[in-house]
Amino acid sequence: MTSRGYSGIVSRDGQGHYKDSLFLLSTGRCYDGHVIVDSHTHIFPPLMRQQREEYLRRDAAFAEMYASPKARLASAEELLAGMDEAQIDKSVVLGFAWSELEPCVRHNDYLLEAAASSGGRLIPFCTIQPRAGNDAFREMERCARAGARGLGELRPDSQGYRLDEGAAVEVLAEAALRHGLVLLFHVSEPVGHVYPGKEALSVSSFYRFVAGHGGQAVVGAHWGGGLPFYALMPEVRRALVNAYFDTAATPLLYEAAVYRQAAELVGAEHILFGSDFPLIDQGRQRRAIEEAFPADDPARALILGENARRLLRLEP
Repeated sequence: MTSRGYSGIVSRDGQGHYKDSLFLLSTGRCYDGHVIVDSHTHIFPPLMRQQREEYLRRDAAFAEMYASPKARLASAEELLAGMDEAQIDKSVVLGFAWSELEPCVRHNDYLLEAAASSGGRLIPFCTIQPRAGNDAFREMERCARAGARGLGELRPDSQGYRLDEGAAVEVLAEAALRHGLVLLFHVSEPVGHVYPGKEALSVSSFYRFVAGHGGQAVVGAHWGGGLPFYALMPEVRRALVNAYFDTAATPLLYEAAVYRQAAELVGAEHILFGSDFPLIDQGRQRRAIEEAFPADDPARALILGENARRLLRLEP
């Protein structure tokens, strides 16, 4: 991958040879004239990877999603290598919605450290346990000061609170808005096949939160559980003014027609390229978007990175 650390990336050219792209990376526009941002990836600290069985026992949601040996726990180094292979400029690294605050903090430490060492390539989103009260919000403030651009991947149902009611949610939204943090929620489809982690935040609960917190930038992961398809209702479309939807795990959920249909319904400016790495290969997800939108269609550049660049206040 590289012999000079995270900031001096060596990538393959079209003939399979390696080329030095340090200068190109420093411009923030590394590959085709537009920044490419994967807005949904997962990495885990070494301790959690090494003590996987212990964390499976400690956390029911983690066990549901990662009990299978086939479910990968990736490192920052593996993600950066994948980014080189898929020609991705930057990736948002997400935390896990642990049931206790302590593993949230441990995971946040790793995300913040990996981002600080990446030369700007990794963008940290941290997690908290809102039911931990003041300790949770002190952790949110710590993460914001250390460079976090958002909170996620949040799973209220897994963490034992409701998104559409309760004082903890209001404090979460107020604090996130005060610190300029984007909130990214896992949202599940109400129909379709069952998969590990599907029984989570419902579309209706997510919509009520979005409609009630119009000033807060919010991302509904996995196409927001299908919420864009309700944008044909005028009141829903109006409520989605600060809502975004990522494409994470699309090949496992929808037919390829979803890209253009969702762009027509909510506008391409509300869609974020997300792979759900390591579940989905970043190159596979990028190619799917490029196949849906021709090179001269402005929607391609918006979805692949320009929307994320503006939303997360990334340098051009």
